[in-house]
Amino acid sequence: MKPHSIKPLRPLLKARKACALGAFAAIAACASVASHAAPITVKLIGFNDFHGTLQTPGTFGINTTFPSAQRPAVGGAEYLAAYVARMKATNPLNVVVGAGDFIGASPLISALFFDEPAVEVMNRIGLEFNAVGNHEFDKGSAELKRLQSGGCKLTNGVPDANSCKGLGSGAPGTFDGARFKWLSANVVESATGKTLFAPYGIKTFNGVRVAFIGMTLKGTPSIVTPTGVAGLSFRDEADTVNALVPQLRARGIEAIVVLVHQGGFQTSPNVGDINGCDGNLKNSDGSESDLGAIVKRLDNAVDLVISGHTHAAYNCSANTVDVKLVSGVAVSTPRPTGLANSTGRLVPVTSASAFGRVLTDIDLTLDSVTRDVTAVSATNRLVDRTDAGINAAITADPSVKNVVDGYNALVSPLANAVIGSITTALPNSGNAAGEMPAGSLIADAQLAATQPASLGGAVAAFMNPGGVRTPGFVGTAYPYDVTYGNAFTVQPFGNSLVTLTLTAQQLKNLLEQQFVGCLGQGTQRILQVSNGMRYSWSAGAAACSKIRELVLTPTDVTVVPPVATAAPEIVVTNGVVLNPTRTYRVTVNNFLATGGDGFTVLTGGASALGGAQDIDALVAYLSAGYKSPNLPYDSALPALNIPRITKLP
Repeated sequence: MKPHSIKPLRPLLKARKACALGAFAAIAACASVASHAAPITVKLIGFNDFHGTLQTPGTFGINTTFPSAQRPAVGGAEYLAAYVARMKATNPLNVVVGAGDFIGASPLISALFFDEPAVEVMNRIGLEFNAVGNHEFDKGSAELKRLQSGGCKLTNGVPDANSCKGLGSGAPGTFDGARFKWLSANVVESATGKTLFAPYGIKTFNGVRVAFIGMTLKGTPSIVTPTGVAGLSFRDEADTVNALVPQLRARGIEAIVVLVHQGGFQTSPNVGDINGCDGNLKNSDGSESDLGAIVKRLDNAVDLVISGHTHAAYNCSANTVDVKLVSGVAVSTPRPTGLANSTGRLVPVTSASAFGRVLTDIDLTLDSVTRDVTAVSATNRLVDRTDAGINAAITADPSVKNVVDGYNALVSPLANAVIGSITTALPNSGNAAGEMPAGSLIADAQLAATQPASLGGAVAAFMNPGGVRTPGFVGTAYPYDVTYGNAFTVQPFGNSLVTLTLTAQQLKNLLEQQFVGCLGQGTQRILQVSNGMRYSWSAGAAACSKIRELVLTPTDVTVVPPVATAAPEIVVTNGVVLNPTRTYRVTVNNFLATGGDGFTVLTGGASALGGAQDIDALVAYLSAGYKSPNLPYDSALPALNIPRITKLP
């Protein structure tokens, strides 16, 4: 029991004393105390980062030590609904909650219809409260409000043809909006000073109220296109929660759950173990996680934190179980974990991977008199489409399946169109230098779309790594035909290309800004570079001094194979820019051009020229050069000059 629970305990102690004295007048009170003293157990079902993934995202395992062949197919909205229903059936006192990014960066089946399908299936699954994630702002706060309240998406003042299909709403031609509540405790509208959505939601269980505070990471403006967060401010997460605690207590609420769109990663030995937890969790660069830093400052009133954002699965709770595969058998080992709060108490913290692959099954025990949380028991469970269950196989929810099948039928002609072929997998995972096979392809496509003089005259292109989505371009057998749906899954944001002029000094500064501590950069982000550019960076060098060599070889990427059109030009050697004022035309997407991901150097670019949408550039590049009867795209082709980035000590 937390210290703040002592005061509510006093009425109970007084009543029990009267019972012990045998006072006749206290008989009714004694009966009341006895009937209400029993603890209340609530089934809390949590998940995060759904990203409109209506269909299965593939296979997934409870631990990375499990061979691929033993990892079952997971997810899909119809199975997610079935698992939620199964969990609900074990306890009539239940609630389904989310930690953000349920829309945005979605596959074509949801994105083409403005993520209305994602909202509709969440309504049927029974989601009740969901924190606002950063991707909820991809299309701006006005669009998010529409998804909350309902109504058709308007284009040029009339309903868009791809909106209000109504397959999961009340009727064709309508969109009901979300029956769940988005929560945004730390997102404030500058014009009104009010939060964008309610800061918290409350649900009552047998007379005991539980509060759910929802919020996104305060760094959202640095990772979202500025127009998406215009007119909004994002306040400190811990400060926001702590300021709400007195308000909740004044309403008699002692049970507090935080739904926060921020997270961390496990490190060895628990990487990939969906029920593991490594200490305070880490950021991708090995530093203390941003989530851990938030929890460390939380008021002791907070009982549980459900997190997201990093797409990682972890279970930092009092009953964490490490699962390892030993001689083909799963062996479980309990281990107490949690993240320390402002008093040093370990607070349970969970995250359920992403894309509907995992659900967090939580039993929350409440004291019926003090109204406080006395125990938290959490288990991350795979949404296993092949699970036989204890008594019977899991069965897809037919209502949700009908919605998914309906949207799939509408989108299939576009999604299944072949745009090109590849000879091998091109994942979105980076090598030691940070270079992604999928990123190199995308950068080349953007250069090809803007290389002609009339379209920008670019000599190089850069792609932000976070915009290259999982899994990259990956098939089942090779050569593999890449479809429009595949391409959209990898590049779903609908950004437009921008070609601008940078000096050689700005070009070096841009590459330096990939690393923490340089020009305000807080996270290492390796830009993906196009053909014709190669550079090296030193891991051990000081911030803003990591770029050692940069060479530009003008290359025509509009032809297959690409052809160098001029001799190599040394831009940087031994960390020194040879001709700082020389200018170059480079292409990025509009997210980067406006300083996204902390690349503020690009806001100083000159003579900006808008271009095609990124997905259109990718489709055109593959269709023109690498679609039958042409040979497939082969990343090993010498003319592609891969790798392009070298990491030095």
